Amino acid sequence: MTFEQWVFGTIDNPPIQGQWGPLHIATMLISIACIVGFYFLVKHVQNKELTKKIIVITLASLIFFFELTSRIVYFLMNHLELGNFSVLWILLPKPWCAISCWVLMAAVVVNKRFFYNFASLSALLCSLVYFSYPGVGFNNEYILYFNLYSIVTHALLLITSITFIVLGFTKFEYKGIWKVAICFAATFLYAFFEIFVLKIERDPLYFMPNGDIQAGILRISYGLYLFLYITVMLIYINAFYLVQDRKNVKSFFAKILKKA
Repeated sequence: MTFEQWVFGTIDNPPIQGQWGPLHIATMLISIACIVGFYFLVKHVQNKELTKKIIVITLASLIFFFELTSRIVYFLMNHLELGNFSVLWILLPKPWCAISCWVLMAAVVVNKRFFYNFASLSALLCSLVYFSYPGVGFNNEYILYFNLYSIVTHALLLITSITFIVLGFTKFEYKGIWKVAICFAATFLYAFFEIFVLKIERDPLYFMPNGDIQAGILRISYGLYLFLYITVMLIYINAFYLVQDRKNVKSFFAKILKKA
C-alpha cells in the first residue's frame, strides 16, 4: 500500500463488523485514560489555569488539524478526479459530529461559559452515539486515512467534551440555559439550511424521515422516532442541569410546595 492509496482510499477495503472489536474498545479506553490523566495533571501542577488552557487549546488544535487535512484531501481528490465534490460540500461541516468539532474549536476561542456548556453537550452526545455503535471508522479491514479521521475526531469529541466538564470550563445552571437553547436552535436552523437550501447533506442531525437511526437501526415509525428524539434530547440536556444545579432546583420546588 502506498501513501497515496492510504490517503485517497484507492485500494479495495472490504467491510467488516469492527464495532466492539479490539480497536473500538482500545480507542474508548485510551480516551478515558486521557481524560483521567488531564484531571490528575491539573490537580498536581502549580499553575492550574495555564495548564487547563494548554490542554484545551491542544485538543482544539488536534481537531483543527484533522478538519483541515480532511478538506485538503477532498480538494486533492477533486483535482485528481478521484471524487466529485462541491466547494461548499468540502468546506462546511455537514453531519452533527463535524458540526460539534467546529463548535468545540469555537468554544476555546469564544471562551464563554454558556458556549462551553453547549459545546460539551453537543460533542458528548455525538461521541456517545458514535461509540455505542460506530457506523464508520472501525468498519473496514484497513484503517485508511478517512477511517483514521473518523476514529480520531470522534475520540477527540469524547475527550474534549468531558475535559471541558471535568476541568471546570462548564457550569450548568438553569438561569443560563436559554443561551444554550439558542445555540441548539441555531444548530438545527443550520441543519435545515444544509438540507433544503445548500442541499449538501440529507440528514445532518438525524431527525429526517427514513434516516439511518430511525429506519436502519431502530426500524420504527417516524412519528414514534421523532417523539423519542425530542424526549431523549430534553432528558439528556436537563440531566446535566438537574445534577449540577440541584440546590437551586430543590429551592425552586420547595418554594412552590410552600406556596401550595
